[in-house]
Amino acid sequence: MTIDFTQSFALDYAGARAKFRAPVAELGGTLSEYRHPTEKAPDGQDLVIDVARLGDAAAPSQLIVISGTHGLEGLSGSAAQIAWMKSASARELPPGVSVLMVHAINPYGFAWGTRTTENNVDLNRNFVDHEAPHPANPGYATLYPFLVPGDWTPAALEAYAAALDRFRAAHGEDVLFDVQARGQYDFPKGNNFGGTAREWSNLALERIVVDHLGQAERVGFIDWHTGIGRWAESFFLCFNEENGPLHAEAVRWWGKERIIGQRPHNMARPNYQGLVFHGLTKFLARRPMVGAVVEFGTRGVHVRRALQLDLWLKFKAERDSERVRLLRADLHDCFVPVSANWREQTTEQAISITQQAIDGLATWSLAAAA
Repeated sequence: MTIDFTQSFALDYAGARAKFRAPVAELGGTLSEYRHPTEKAPDGQDLVIDVARLGDAAAPSQLIVISGTHGLEGLSGSAAQIAWMKSASARELPPGVSVLMVHAINPYGFAWGTRTTENNVDLNRNFVDHEAPHPANPGYATLYPFLVPGDWTPAALEAYAAALDRFRAAHGEDVLFDVQARGQYDFPKGNNFGGTAREWSNLALERIVVDHLGQAERVGFIDWHTGIGRWAESFFLCFNEENGPLHAEAVRWWGKERIIGQRPHNMARPNYQGLVFHGLTKFLARRPMVGAVVEFGTRGVHVRRALQLDLWLKFKAERDSERVRLLRADLHDCFVPVSANWREQTTEQAISITQQAIDGLATWSLAAAA
């Protein structure tokens, strides 16, 4: 397969929207828009979640594919959606199967080049019950004071590195990774902050489910991300109950080696809280859903530095300078590498992974879904 990544990747949110909408029209799909009520893009344009329906809205088996949960990662997720729509497979869906593409579920983060929403909330930690006590993460408090330096210099970054070393020595690498990644609800200017209430994007996703998945009897789900895994290789995080029938179905779709025993960055999987996966499961009520967060690997564990940089650029950096532009370019390259090799490889995998989900839905029996 020859991949021309320039046909699916865009330079920014506005370009990604245009490239996403074009193949929907070519395929005879329908488009819906969910407009942010208060926020705008840097150029003053509206921030919009675009939802594309391909196939019969009454199909019993429906695949929902989401991009942009982590904002700036949306350039890759958008490209994954567009690439599949441009593939030959998109022109003839199996009987009884329909596809719903949700483009830029976090349009603020996508447009402004940050992983978070307008409130510095990690949308992929926001789908918890905010009326109940929030999940605890006490270890995070020991790291937070060192997280965002006053200036971005090698010397200034040493304090956080030393704090990580102390925590690692006391508790081990797996516990440190869990504390950093599971989500926290006490520090609004920290990373993986899950918020204190449902974000607009959270509410919008529930509305999308009501509007577009009401007739689905069973649902497949892909949430495109970047960062975890080896360079340009897909890495799956499936949150269906292990050893259950839905988990077994995910194995049938995508393979045992992708679904079972996955260790992000070769560490124990964190106890992730408030994922989009959890939110969708709730919104669908009793209807079965099989799916995964699918990451494309970039810098391995060195992504941690970029997570720190995202916060510094947001809360500490001068408004504009050459070094800020350099650092912002580095942040973007960490999550969506400019490498043609990376983009070609991930595009090819995205088409295959999406098609595997569609083929799996087409052969997923009602008895197995029950």
